[in-house]
Amino acid sequence: MLLVHAHPDDESITTGGTIARYAAEGAEVTVVTCTLGEEGEIIPPGLDQLGAWAGDQLGGYRAGELAAAGSALDWSAHRYLGGIGRWRDSGMAGTPSAEHPRAFLRGSADEQAEQLLAVLDELRPQVVVGYDAFGGYGHPDHIRAHEITMSAAARATSVARVFHTVFSAGAVARGLARLREAADVPFRVPADGELPTTPDERITTTIDVAAHLGAKFAALRAHETQVQVPGSREPCFALSNGIAQPVPPAEYFVLARGDAAGSATDLFGGLDP
Repeated sequence: MLLVHAHPDDESITTGGTIARYAAEGAEVTVVTCTLGEEGEIIPPGLDQLGAWAGDQLGGYRAGELAAAGSALDWSAHRYLGGIGRWRDSGMAGTPSAEHPRAFLRGSADEQAEQLLAVLDELRPQVVVGYDAFGGYGHPDHIRAHEITMSAAARATSVARVFHTVFSAGAVARGLARLREAADVPFRVPADGELPTTPDERITTTIDVAAHLGAKFAALRAHETQVQVPGSREPCFALSNGIAQPVPPAEYFVLARGDAAGSATDLFGGLDP
């Protein structure tokens, strides 16, 4: 299995439980990260000067965070698209960072797809996981990651299925309801509909990760510049915006390409080993 993510921490937030589960089951799991996340906001005040607005050393720091997350999730291998530092975090739409010469969004999508195809041809995964056409929440780098993933996977002979990682509307609603009832959540609990989700009727695959939430939370904690993990009873985290996001005991996917038979609860279900 190969997962394509735009920035360090995306892999842990959206697919950390899935990575840990399949790694524990003996699958070869590779994560490809497209940028170093240089434009990310920084939560710990003592690390503020790493930012692009100051020392511009956040990317290197986040590479260390990503390596620690990988150790927690126990993936088989990791690659940076085009090599470490080739593509830079573009930032949000309309920001000056998108004009940086190495900005992921400014680069050639054809070149980036070829770089990903080379990894697919080398590692020959059966299953590829990426984002939907909206990139989950509209970040330009996520959208570009979607585009090159679909392009490269369509040409890779080993790939039998492509999935998009999504957040279940029902699971998020249930998680938020529990957070509202908890007395020890240190973040703002958002209203229903405030977090980006996918209607449950569109979800094709549900992966039970309950036994691997410990590994997922260890990976989230590794991304200390980006993610806050409280000690509350209800499982949740927050980014720099301080908005609580629940962590359900399952992760959710939409099959974008390939035969669906056997895939309702297993990304590899029904595929020949």
